[in-house]
Amino acid sequence: MQTNSNIQFKKQRELGDILTVTFKFIRENYKPLLKLMTSITGPYFLILLAAISYYTYAVAGSPFQAISSGFTNFLFAFLILAAALLLFYAALYGTILHYIKSYTLHNGEVKPKDVKQGVQQDFFKLILLSIISAILIIAGLIVFIIPGIYLIVPLSFASAVLVFKRYSVTESIGYCFELIKDHWWMTFITLLVVWLLVYIIGLVFQMPMLIYMFIKAFTMVQEGSAANPEAFMDWPFMVLNVISSLIQYLLSTITIIAITFIYFNLNEHKNLTGTFETIDNLGNH
Repeated sequence: MQTNSNIQFKKQRELGDILTVTFKFIRENYKPLLKLMTSITGPYFLILLAAISYYTYAVAGSPFQAISSGFTNFLFAFLILAAALLLFYAALYGTILHYIKSYTLHNGEVKPKDVKQGVQQDFFKLILLSIISAILIIAGLIVFIIPGIYLIVPLSFASAVLVFKRYSVTESIGYCFELIKDHWWMTFITLLVVWLLVYIIGLVFQMPMLIYMFIKAFTMVQEGSAANPEAFMDWPFMVLNVISSLIQYLLSTITIIAITFIYFNLNEHKNLTGTFETIDNLGNH
């Protein structure tokens, strides 16, 4: 599987360069990457679709209303959704990161067999890493908010460390804090810009649901039923909500690729891996 050109990952980049090269990589690789994502992530995507549909149905009205009317049902729906998200993101992160790993190892050529084997090998480690990272971030937010925000930055690229460095879960977490030393603020700003950009793109795909909500709310006010939130949650709304949620999750592909470039940028600042490889290649020529 040959790509159009070979993008250098092991390179120091500024914020603007990271955004530019992220979309360049997507533009040049979306067909083979989408094919692998469909074959590897597809089953977990269907599980996520079912979980979102069930959760949307279970919390019809609002999560707070669902908790007050039936906490057990809400908790079950929430746990099902959380489990589906863990499976989906482990498969998605694994597919994209191993795609990039194969891309970098073979000078722009991606070997699907290597990607699939890599995802199988790291799947449960990525799930465990996600659980530990979530616990640490939530604990940090509960303690005083700021520690949670601080932890989000290094832990955001722990999966990349696990895949590219072949570290264990705990070693990956520890290495993230080594990479982020002296670069936290710039990394935070870069991540914030990426997340905002993906959020804005996601809003475009949420427009059908937002338009429907506006029309439905206007109609309910005319009919005098605006006080009943359950009347708002009809089947068209639930379908649009599920579709917009799934698109939002798929858009995280952009975030994962950008985070990978951030990881290589930080790793290059620390270890100059790409620079040494370039020097070695010049010597071989």
